[in-house]
Amino acid sequence: MATANTFNGRDENGARSSLTSLEVRFAKSPLSGSRRRLIREILDNHEETFFLSSRELAKRYKVDAATIVRTVQALGYERFADFAADLRQHFVNHITPYTVLKAATQEKRSITQQIQHCLERDVESLSVLRSSVEAERIKFTTSAEEGVAHGLFQLIAVGTPPDEDGSADLKYDLAVARAIGQHMDEYKVVITKSTVPVGTSDKVRAAVAETLNKRGTDIEFDVVSNPEFLKEGAAIEDFMRPDRVVVGTDNPRVTELLRTLYDPFTRNRDKLIVMDLRSAELTKYAANAMLATKISFMNELANLAERFGADIERVRVGIGSDPRIGYHFIYPGLGYGGSCFPKDVQALARSARGVGYEPRLLDSVEAVNKSQKQVLFTKISKHFGGNLKGKTIAIWGLAFKPGTDDMREAPSRVFLEQLWAAGAKVRAYDPAAMKESARIFGDRPDLTFCSRARETLEGADALAIVTEWKEFRSPDFDNLKKQLKSPVVFDGRNLYDPAMMKKMGFIYHAIGRGEGTPS
Repeated sequence: MATANTFNGRDENGARSSLTSLEVRFAKSPLSGSRRRLIREILDNHEETFFLSSRELAKRYKVDAATIVRTVQALGYERFADFAADLRQHFVNHITPYTVLKAATQEKRSITQQIQHCLERDVESLSVLRSSVEAERIKFTTSAEEGVAHGLFQLIAVGTPPDEDGSADLKYDLAVARAIGQHMDEYKVVITKSTVPVGTSDKVRAAVAETLNKRGTDIEFDVVSNPEFLKEGAAIEDFMRPDRVVVGTDNPRVTELLRTLYDPFTRNRDKLIVMDLRSAELTKYAANAMLATKISFMNELANLAERFGADIERVRVGIGSDPRIGYHFIYPGLGYGGSCFPKDVQALARSARGVGYEPRLLDSVEAVNKSQKQVLFTKISKHFGGNLKGKTIAIWGLAFKPGTDDMREAPSRVFLEQLWAAGAKVRAYDPAAMKESARIFGDRPDLTFCSRARETLEGADALAIVTEWKEFRSPDFDNLKKQLKSPVVFDGRNLYDPAMMKKMGFIYHAIGRGEGTPS
């Protein structure tokens, strides 16, 4: 039987699916008859109703606006805006990873199927993608032949997962290069967007040339390194409004072609930065390694600040005000994760060793990050005297950062495994990563997924904040204190003010801010 705070059932992929807050309200509501059927239809068609106002919903389902309002109120919502917010979360929670492939291979594919896999959480960005599909400015296909025939520019934007030794695995990039060589019948510009080691453009060029040679044909082509600088969860926005466009090429003619290609996105100023191929490839790795270094450096300082009795947040403001340093990526926490920084730091270090250079700084960045992922558990273990057996810890946040459901290299994965190894139980909530977390961790008796943050607190001995989602910034502290067995908060993202928490009677442990106890 389904309950309000656990995952139940499976989707058509066999993955565990969740009950969203809206579904829970619907299950418990007194609605019946036509109004119950109305909500059921809205839930079943959440992709198409996600963007609609109360009036538009009324028009779509052929009822008056008052009926919509009364129905929403019957679900326990005082405002339509709150219902709309939960409908949006319902939309996000039902994104499924097979959607794009399914949309691409079905002869009759819907627009919503084509956009569901997008990790963008911004309504405007999703609208841009939706309208682009409707206007046929973007199409999906699993046919390499169709893709190569489509246009002059052939963008390679595939994953480069780390190999066992930490180096980047280029098999997907080179497979695409060979596919281009197999199907091209006229001049093409082959553009590598993937984050790849220095020298990859030479390998891409060789793969295309070798394939053409096997076909017994001689077709001109150029290879360009054009690394992407897109943030996960904001990729469309970053694509539409780039802060720079790095182009690596050895052919001046290609520079002008790329300038024309990006002109619609760079009209307010010239953002094209042209360089040689190898410099462009290194630029991407250098950017990610620099950002990872800033994160590890601040975490190192946070650990020092805690021992010195200083407040790292005050230090952060003090150094961030220096324009040479700035405020970006100097927030202490539990270390970096995701699909980019860990992989790219390791790959760059591996590439350095490949040319006979020992990357001591890169190694230290990675070592500090690995150590930082242990910090929150260490604090919890110390607080409970090293005995966590039978304790229940509420967890807020699972994704490696807000705005995504990505769990790759997430600090939460290390943290949860440590808690379980120590005999603790976990009650967890994340606004977006619940389904992915369920796929990773599976069914286990020491893990309960909750549909709302406050539900994690039921019977919990302490709260641990792992991901800095906005909804965690201003909780009901009175309820928080009432729900927990003891008022203990371990804040891995420094969301709250230690003095305020102490004044409210909480035992508050943050990162680099000392150990707070209630007065």
